[in-house]
Amino acid sequence: MPFINVMTNSEIKDKTALKNELGKAIEAIPGKSEAWLMIKTEDKADMYFKGSDEPCAMFEVAIFGKSTDAAFDDLTKRICKISEEQLGVKAERTYVKYSEIDRWGYNNFNF
Repeated sequence: MPFINVMTNSEIKDKTALKNELGKAIEAIPGKSEAWLMIKTEDKADMYFKGSDEPCAMFEVAIFGKSTDAAFDDLTKRICKISEEQLGVKAERTYVKYSEIDRWGYNNFNF
C-alpha cells in the first residue's frame, strides 16, 4: 500500500507517463508494486526552494511497513531521474520524503 504525493511548481505534461514511471520505480521497495500504488499529483504549485522559484519538486512516499536504507536509496535515485525526465526538475532541486506506516486502513478494515 504505497502512496506517492508529487508536488511541483512546473507543469506535469504527461501524467500518465509519470504514473507509469512511478509504478515501475516503487518496485525498488521489496514487496511493493503498482498494483496497490496510489498517486496524487499537484503541478504549477506555489513552491520555492533555496529562495528561488526555479523548477523544484517534492515527492512524499508513504509505505505500509518497513524497508531498508538500500531500497530507499535506490528509490530516491529512481525518483530523481523521473523528476528530471517527466517534470524537467533537476535532481538537486528535488526532495523525497519517506514515511513508514504501522497501520493502514482500506476497505473497512486495517492492516
